[in-house]
Order: sequence, then C-alpha cells, then structure tokens
Amino acid sequence: MNRPVFRLLTGATFLMLMAGAAEAHVGIGDASGFSHGFLHPLGGLDHILAMVLVGLYAAQLGGRAVWLVPASFVCLMIAGGGLGVAGVSVPFIELGIGLSVVVLGAAVAFGFRIAPAAAMALVGFFAIFHGHAHGTEMPETAASLAYGAGFVAATALLHALGVAGGLVLGRQSTAGGQMLVRCAGGAASLAGVALITGIL
Repeated sequence: MNRPVFRLLTGATFLMLMAGAAEAHVGIGDASGFSHGFLHPLGGLDHILAMVLVGLYAAQLGGRAVWLVPASFVCLMIAGGGLGVAGVSVPFIELGIGLSVVVLGAAVAFGFRIAPAAAMALVGFFAIFHGHAHGTEMPETAASLAYGAGFVAATALLHALGVAGGLVLGRQSTAGGQMLVRCAGGAASLAGVALITGIL
C-alpha cells in the first residue's frame, strides 16, 4: 500500500480509537458526543460525497497532494465547526455544501490538474461550509470536544477511502480504472445538482 494512503488510514483509525477510549472513562465528556459527531457526516449524502471526492481528487493529483489536500479540508472544517459552535453566521451554508459536491465532482470527472496549494484552497473553502453545518447541528447534550473528534474521525475515514480508491483504480494498467474514477466524479457532480435543486 502507498505510504500516504497507509498514513491516512492509520491516522483515521488512531483518532477513532483514542476518542473512543477517552469516552470510555467515567466522567469524561458525554458518551453521545463522539457517536453523534461521527455519525453526522455519514447521515447526509452531500457530506459523504464531498468527503470521498476530496480523497479521489487528492489521489488524482498525486504527490504531496495525496495528504495535503485532505489535511487542508479537515483543518478548515474544524475552523468552520468552531464558527458554528460559537454562533457565528456564515451565509449560504446549504448552497456551499451542495456546490462542493458539484465542483469537486466536476474536478474529478474532468481530471483538472492544479497546483496542490490551489487544490488545498479549493477544498478548504468548501470545508468551512461543511464544518459550520456540523457545529451548528451539534446536539445540546453532546460534549463539544468529543463531538468534534467524532466528525473529524469520520471525515478522515471518508477521505482515506476516497484516496485509497483513487490510487488503486488509478494504478490499473488500462484506462478503465481512471475512467471509472472520472465517471464516479461525473455522477457525483450530477447528484450535487440534484441536491441543490431539491430533487434528491
């Protein structure tokens, strides 16, 4: 397995195990905080698609982008989550989330080649919307740190799955694997349009 992919998977697993262990101690946090946070990104098609697409796009770009692009998303998602928890208003949250699926899906479908820094800025911009949604929808009974650890862990796992899938398919000797990745990006982009328009 490629080292960056292994690191992403290991990091996601480590984070989930550590957060789960912290919640197992009596009197530390809210037992529902981590689980609510972990399940939140998995509860919406828009979140799942965007986070897997970040991984697929990072794999397409290759090199340092394999880990820099997902890391940028996670960091700025945390910042967006902090804004949400603090009650700071960010306009067009749902539109931003929907557009993230459309734009990232199109980037994968057409194989847009941009510098890692530009890709980090692109996914980071959309991550703020996703993070804000996580923060504002946090249950009042959930412990904020545990909740945050949960949605970070789920996000990292979805990124890792996207990266792993993109690298495995991209390494196939025929063009079939790369075409499959591009078709997945196109389908996701169309799903994003459907989400924005309310069809899905």
